[in-house]
Amino acid sequence: MKILVLNGSPRKGNTLTAINAFAKGVSDNHELEVVDTYKLKVAPCTGCGACQCYKGCVAKDDSNMIVDKIVEADVVVFATPVYWWGITAQMKLVIDKCYCKGAYLKNKKVGIIVVGGANTNDKQYELIKGQFDCISGYLSWDLLFYNAYSATKTDDLANCQSAIKELESLGAILD
Repeated sequence: MKILVLNGSPRKGNTLTAINAFAKGVSDNHELEVVDTYKLKVAPCTGCGACQCYKGCVAKDDSNMIVDKIVEADVVVFATPVYWWGITAQMKLVIDKCYCKGAYLKNKKVGIIVVGGANTNDKQYELIKGQFDCISGYLSWDLLFYNAYSATKTDDLANCQSAIKELESLGAILD
C-alpha cells in the first residue's frame, strides 16, 4: 500500500513529531512518503477550467507532481498545524490544486492529524474537521481518522507519551 503524508508545517515541531510517530507505526510492508508542502512551488488555482478535473493543471509549477502523488496513493494523511483557525496556506494550496484531477480522487482513504495551541475542544479543530468532512463527502473519501492534539511548546507532543502511542497506533491500523 502506498501511503502519502502531506506535511503542512514549515517548522520542525509538534506536527513533525506527530508525523514521525505515525510513520513509526506504519508497517514495513507499506511504502511511505512524506512531502513537505512548504517546499513545493504551487501557484493558487485560478479556476481557469482547462484541467476539466482530469487533465492536470496548466501551471508550470509543482502542482501536477504533487497531485499525481495524491492520485497514486492508496492512503493520504494530511498533517497540519492550526494557523488562524484553519489549515496552513501551503496545505490549502495543494488541496485546491486537487481540483485539476478531482475525477481521479474518488474513494481515497484519508487521515487527518491536526496540532494546535488551543485545547482540542476549541472551535478551530471543529472548523478544520468540518472542511475535511465536506471534501470527504464530495469525493467519497473514507475518512479513516481525524486526530487533534494540543501542543504549544515545540516539544509538548514529544513529551506526551499517550499521544505518541496513539499516533503510532494510527499508522498500525493500515495493516
